[in-house]
This record gives sequence, C-alpha cells and structure tokens, in this order.
Amino acid sequence: MAGCQSIARFAVQLVVLWMVVMPGESARAANDFIRIDDYLQRHPEQPALMADFNARVQAPALPLTAPPRREIRIAVIYPALQASDYWRRSLASMEARLRALRLPYQLKIYLSRPTVDVDLQARQLNTALQWRPDYLIFTLDTVPHLRMIERVLALGRPRLILQNITTPLADWEDDQPFLYVGFDHVQGTRLIADWMLERAGYRGKYMTLHFSSGYVSRMRDGTFNAMAARHPELEEVESYDTDGDPEKAYRATLQTLQEHPDLKMIFAGSTDLALAALRALRETDRMDVLLNGWGGGAAELEALQDGGLDVTAMRINDDNGVAMAEAMRLVMLDQQARVPAIFAGDIALVTRDTPPERIDELRRRAFRLSEPPDDG
Repeated sequence: MAGCQSIARFAVQLVVLWMVVMPGESARAANDFIRIDDYLQRHPEQPALMADFNARVQAPALPLTAPPRREIRIAVIYPALQASDYWRRSLASMEARLRALRLPYQLKIYLSRPTVDVDLQARQLNTALQWRPDYLIFTLDTVPHLRMIERVLALGRPRLILQNITTPLADWEDDQPFLYVGFDHVQGTRLIADWMLERAGYRGKYMTLHFSSGYVSRMRDGTFNAMAARHPELEEVESYDTDGDPEKAYRATLQTLQEHPDLKMIFAGSTDLALAALRALRETDRMDVLLNGWGGGAAELEALQDGGLDVTAMRINDDNGVAMAEAMRLVMLDQQARVPAIFAGDIALVTRDTPPERIDELRRRAFRLSEPPDDG
C-alpha cells in the first residue's frame, strides 16, 4: 500500500515537473558531469569491472541454464522519432540478446521527439511507472530530465538505466542509477574535430549547428568549439540552436552560405542536422564545405559513400543494447555487483577516404544484431 501511495505522489509531482526549472539547475547540469577518466580515478574498482563486463558484451551469449520464475518487465522511454537509427538499433539489439540469453521479458515502449517532447516524456514516465517495471530505460539530456530522474532514484525502484550518457552526475555518486550506457560524446567529437581541423588547415570560417541546449549538444558542440578555439585562424561565424528541427538547420545553412561565401566547414551536432545541412550544400553547389555526421548510422554511411558527408564518429551501436541485456542477466544470477557503473562502447572514425571494405567491416560489427546479414 505504501509503495502505491509513493507512486501516486510521484505521479502528481511529475505532472508539473516539466513546467518548473529549479534555480541553479542550468549551472548544475552544465558543470557537474564527471568525465569517464575522472570517475575511474575516484572509483579504482571500476576499471576491472568495466573490462570484465566489456568482455561479456563482446562474447557470444551464454543462455541461462534454468528458466527464471517470471518474466522481467522493461519500460523504455526513447526520443527515437528522429533520422538517427541509434535508438531503434539499441532496442533491437537488446531484445535479440535477451532472447539469446533465454531471459523472458515483457516490454513497454514509449517514443517521442528529442528536445521538444519533454512534456510527453513526463507523461510517458508516469504511465511506465504505474506498470511497475523491473527496469526503466531513459535518457538524460534536458534540465527537466534531471528532476524526473531524481524522483525515480528516490523511489528506489525500478532499476534505472540511463542511455546515451556515459558521464555520471557528481550529485548522484551516493545514489547512482543502475547503469550509464552509451558512447562517449567527447571522445567521438575529438575524433571528428582532429580530422576536420587538419583538413581545413587550421584556418577559415565555420558554423555550428546545435541540436539543443541539452547535455548531448554541450558535450559534442562544446568539445568541437574548444578544440577549434586553440587555433586563432579559425573563426566561428555562426552558431544556431535548432531545437532538433532539420528545417531550421537547413535554413540556417542556406543563410550562412549566403552571408559567408567563403565558409569552410560546418560542425553538425546530430544526424538530422547533418543531413539537413547536406541538402543545403547540394542545392547551392557548395560540396567543398566540410561537413560531419555523428553516430555513423545507416543514413550517414550512405551519405558518406555518396560523397555527401566528409566524416563521422561511428558508434559500434549494438554493443550498448547487448550491454543492457547482459546487465539484466547478471541481476537474474544475483551477481549485480559485477555490473559496472558505466558502459561506454567503442567508436571508430569513418571518413570519405575510408575504404568501402573497412566500412563494411565496421557495419557488420556495429549492427551485428540489429541488421540481418545479407544472404544474397
């Protein structure tokens, strides 16, 4: 009865949560993420846990020898309504691994648009919690997400998996989510920036297309701008907040090309923005402008091989879905102490110069469970 009352109180809080930003939250969201290397220094037991867990993710599935007493319940709240196939592939690979592990499950899936659907995500979270799942898979990008997550942590259940974030919050070190899982946005952006800045000769004008003012954009755009700022002959002439809207990115690119005909490169913070900018470059016959993707999903790889994009950081995508399934298996075996705090999957640099056979190799590895093999 007490548990039901707690969830009922939580539901009331959640209805107004997205409308209120507490004072100081913006500064907290920007400054209190712990980079992976720093986290490992604070928690010296983690490197061994991470290495052992990564080996499990890379290895074939080891099915349970005895069937569990009941199905586990998994609620997934994903901002998956976008061009990137990251979220869809993550879900497909998690389910494939759960089946291979013979771990029976029930799944409730709630989808939304990133950035603009925070109110919908709050309602979805309320509905998901009423179902009383064993696991909740959510993300952390905007400031309202912080408050939603803290309510879940305060309840003590379900086990919370935060996806697409691999930098723990300092405030939560004593009450962490079950698992942070995804790919390091800073690492991937450094790969892109090193390549782009060298190709640009460390000089010239560039523009930045921000997906949002949230966590992911801060990690990606902030990293690129910090690296560019080391070179005095590089100049950021425009910086656009697009709210995740490809049409805004398209129009911003057209406007910047008109105002700065000597533009040398564009840093795009997401797949959607990259493809929108590419459309503008093609329409204006400005394919000389360097343009990146981020993530290396199917749409980006096609654009790279067609000569549209110049570079991307390709996530070995399906490993994060496998990681979530393997973490659930360890809990089922009463070995949750072997689950690390963070799983950060591998990222590979792919450029317009990468041989097709190398791209095919990476694609087979990255999409090993979410993309059926070609039998032709």
